[in-house]
Amino acid sequence: MEQENTWKVAALYRFVSLDGLPTLQARVKSCCLENHICGTLLLAPEGINGTIAGPEKGIENIMSLLDKLTGVTQGEVKYSAANEKPFRKMRVRLKKEIVTLKAPEADPTKQVGTYIEPKDWNNLINDPEVTLIDTRNTYETVVGMFEGAIDPEIETFTEFKDFVSDKMDPAKQKKVAMFCTGGIRCEKASSYMLAHGFEEVYHLKGGILKYLEEVPAQESKWNGDCFVFDKRVAVGQDLEESPYQLCYGCRFPLSPEDLQSPSYEKGVSCPHCIDTLSEEKAHAFRMRHQQMQQMGEEIPGEKVATS
Repeated sequence: MEQENTWKVAALYRFVSLDGLPTLQARVKSCCLENHICGTLLLAPEGINGTIAGPEKGIENIMSLLDKLTGVTQGEVKYSAANEKPFRKMRVRLKKEIVTLKAPEADPTKQVGTYIEPKDWNNLINDPEVTLIDTRNTYETVVGMFEGAIDPEIETFTEFKDFVSDKMDPAKQKKVAMFCTGGIRCEKASSYMLAHGFEEVYHLKGGILKYLEEVPAQESKWNGDCFVFDKRVAVGQDLEESPYQLCYGCRFPLSPEDLQSPSYEKGVSCPHCIDTLSEEKAHAFRMRHQQMQQMGEEIPGEKVATS
C-alpha cells in the first residue's frame, strides 16, 4: 500500500524488562503488516527501540499495541513526517541490547543521568564547567553538532567506552552533559559514566530531534542538520527534511557540495570513500546501479527530485 500523502514517522524507545520475546515479536510483526507499517523495531530483555512509519491510523494502531505490551509511551516517542516512504520494508528483530554498548554495568533501569528538557539545555551547556559530549558516530557528527561539543570520533557506539577510558577523568570533568539523536544512546552512556565514577552526568531529554522541534531557531545552539536513520537522511529546524543523500558505496551522508565533487559517482562513490574504493568493488557497484535503473528501482539513500 503506497501513501498518497505524508508518512507519519514514530521514533521510539523505552528501557524496560521484557520477557517472552519470540511471542512478543510475532504479535508486533503481525500488527505492523496489517497496518502497512515500515521500518525497524528492536526487542531485547532490556526494552524496545526503533523507528517506524505508516499511515496515521496505522501508526495509532501499532503504537496502541506497543504501549499495551511494553509501556512505550512511558519512554520516549517522537513523531515527525516524511514526504516519501522512508523505509523499504518492516523488520522486528530480537537483540541482546536495544543499543549495543557491551557493558553490563550500564543499566538504565537501575541508574541514569539527569534528564534536561530542551528548553533548559542552553542554560546547562552555557556553564563553563560543563563538558559537552556528542555520543554519536562520526558519520553523524559531520552533519551537525552543538556549539562547543566534543566529538569522540567513534565509528560505533561500543567505542564510547574507549573514549571515556582514554579521554575522560571524573576528577577533572566534574560536570558532563551528553546528547544524541533521540536520547537512547545517552541513557546507556550516562549509566556507564555513573558506574565509572562520574558524579554529575546530564543528558538531553528526547535528544537532538526534540531540541530541533521545540527550541526556536533564533535561540538554537545547534549548528547544521541532524542525521536520521531513514530515507530522509537528515532533518533540520522543526524537523524539516534536509538536502542530504547517502553514498551507496560507503553509506556516508553527502551534502549538496559533496554531490558536486568529481569523486561523486551516483550509486558508486563519494569524496569520503573514493580513496579506499577498489576498482573491483567500483565495477560491482556500477553493475548494481545499472541493474536497479533497468528495473526502475531507486538507489538506497538517494532522493528523487520533487518540484
